[in-house]
Amino acid sequence: MAAFGSFALLLALALAAYNLVAGALALRLIATGRPSRVSPERLADTARRAGIAGFYAVSAAAFALVYAVFTNDFSITYILEHSNRALPGAYKFAALWSGQEGSLLLWAWLLGTYGFVLRLRHKTDVKLYAYAGTILAAIQFFFLLVLNFAAPPFSLYNGPTPADGNGLNPLLQFPEMVIHPPMLYLGYVGFSVPFAFALGALIMRYPGEKWIRITRTWTMVTWLFLTCGIFLGMHWAYAVLGWGGYWGWDPVENASFMPWLTGTAFLHSVMMQERKGMMKSWNVWLIFSTFLLTLLGTTLTRGGLVSSVHAFAQSSIGNWFITFMLIVLVVCIFVYILQRSHLKTEHHMESLVSRESSFMFNNLVLLTACFVILWGTLFPIISEYVQGSKVTVGAPFYNRVAVPIGCFLLFLTGVGPLLPWRATSFKSIRRNFILPCVALWATVIVCLAAGVRPWHNGVYQNGAFYALVAFSVSAAVLTAVISEFLRGATVISKQTHRNLISSTILLMRRNTRRYGGYLVHIGVVVVVIGLAGSAFNKSIESEMGLHDKMSIGPYTLECTGFTQDSNLNYNSEFAMLNVYQDGKKAFEMAPEKRVYLASQQPETMVSIHSTPEWDLYVVYEGTNPDTGQPIIKAFLNPLVGWIWFGLVIIVMGTFVALVPNLSPATVALRVPVAQEIPVAAAVKGGD
Repeated sequence: MAAFGSFALLLALALAAYNLVAGALALRLIATGRPSRVSPERLADTARRAGIAGFYAVSAAAFALVYAVFTNDFSITYILEHSNRALPGAYKFAALWSGQEGSLLLWAWLLGTYGFVLRLRHKTDVKLYAYAGTILAAIQFFFLLVLNFAAPPFSLYNGPTPADGNGLNPLLQFPEMVIHPPMLYLGYVGFSVPFAFALGALIMRYPGEKWIRITRTWTMVTWLFLTCGIFLGMHWAYAVLGWGGYWGWDPVENASFMPWLTGTAFLHSVMMQERKGMMKSWNVWLIFSTFLLTLLGTTLTRGGLVSSVHAFAQSSIGNWFITFMLIVLVVCIFVYILQRSHLKTEHHMESLVSRESSFMFNNLVLLTACFVILWGTLFPIISEYVQGSKVTVGAPFYNRVAVPIGCFLLFLTGVGPLLPWRATSFKSIRRNFILPCVALWATVIVCLAAGVRPWHNGVYQNGAFYALVAFSVSAAVLTAVISEFLRGATVISKQTHRNLISSTILLMRRNTRRYGGYLVHIGVVVVVIGLAGSAFNKSIESEMGLHDKMSIGPYTLECTGFTQDSNLNYNSEFAMLNVYQDGKKAFEMAPEKRVYLASQQPETMVSIHSTPEWDLYVVYEGTNPDTGQPIIKAFLNPLVGWIWFGLVIIVMGTFVALVPNLSPATVALRVPVAQEIPVAAAVKGGD
């Protein structure tokens, strides 16, 4: 199987090289119009077919590695280091991306999959798709070079084949790790597609904004994958690492967050280009930057540049990625300078108080946040290079800068939908902002009455202040967005005599992009409310013998015993706890400590009881070596469940935005005859 996998990767490399060279030559011949013995169109078609064949070759290599894992082929070094016989089937699958070589193969396979779909849709716009396919081939060629010569996944073990492997990293033996890395990589790799379209459209001086409409679905789907990947990673860190948190500003966490920020900025600013012909250069560089940041994220994760609990596969391939990023940057700059006259703005901003300005400020805030995070992430590397000693940037730095930026961004989330295009009047501002302002100040009063106060016993509490800001601004944003839904649904209800719920659904269907975006904004607000709850986290730690008790918040924990268990993969110890609330037994919890047999590494399995108000989060930290008493640590984390619920709303909103609008004729069929004209006319409204 090792020979088969190695041959498949070599074949994929040859096909990618042909796709790149033949595709570039065909496009050059078409652009210059020079006569040639070979038909440029036929040459381009063979390049496209080579790209499709390359997908099958990379798929064969990925299948070979997975097959080797499931058949316990420990003659392959990668399988020996990342699997063992007792490993459950789901985690054998996860071994594909648990190490450097496998994760790079996953990158190449996902890129091949995206390219396969793109090449099947080439008739949408043959020339633009040909450019995009050739650029994707160049990216694929790089990754296949790395897989064949720098990090081959099918290298054979030097020596007698061991009877068993070293096992999968215990941190990865958690259900979400079966889907979190692939989801994250679907986002990372997926941004290659809009990058390829943007670079191709710029090279060929593509007329109009059609390339943006073509890539809109690609970008939104990719953004959704990356969003889900980030949140799944947060939940994994929360449920596995046993520290009571979900985001620690770890370098690899930051690496996934930065392209999300620039990708979000791109999704907002492309609306300016579509509607007004503005921000063309800005949008091109946003997507260029997003792609470069995905490469940086892969480098940080797999290249050994940073120390991180998430960087499971570090090595010396960082130089390959740095070189490739420099090549990509040089190409982007060269093409931009050559074709910058094609990106002239058709209109200019007419007012600072308009929807255009809100998009601009939104972009500036997102990019400011990205720059701060990038600086903090790279500072240890820069300081080590300049001073010879690594200076680490911790969470306090990020929180001090990122939290105020996030609050301002939340404010813009509510302001944007309330502002009209071009310019607005004072009367319009007063009409649209009065309800959100009432909601904001009402929430401030309620929060202060509930004890959310920046000053406590004469001591200023920074976290409480920002929590108060987040809660009050969130209330204003929710009021603003919900009022937009109600305003439109009320008009439709009067026209069609439908109830408000049915009218809201019809409203969303007639302009899915706009109202799907509003749903995403609601989801973001819900997430922010959940994040703000961290300002009020509590924790307690104690040695607990049999029938010992400790209290946190409204709960009292009583230890009822300890037990042990074992299987072929690990040995475990459990703490059995009864949890009382208001003097009555409410539920039981059983935090666990495991030791994996293959690696002899320990792992914490947290026990979590969630409610809309808070999470009771309990960790069994082992035993005190001096007393032999078990140590239990409990956290009370308010509003954490809102974060995961917010993700559900974001996913729903993105799906709504991806659904095509109802046509006026379809709307007319769904309403009474007397109302066909006004409703059908309303459907024609834009974003």
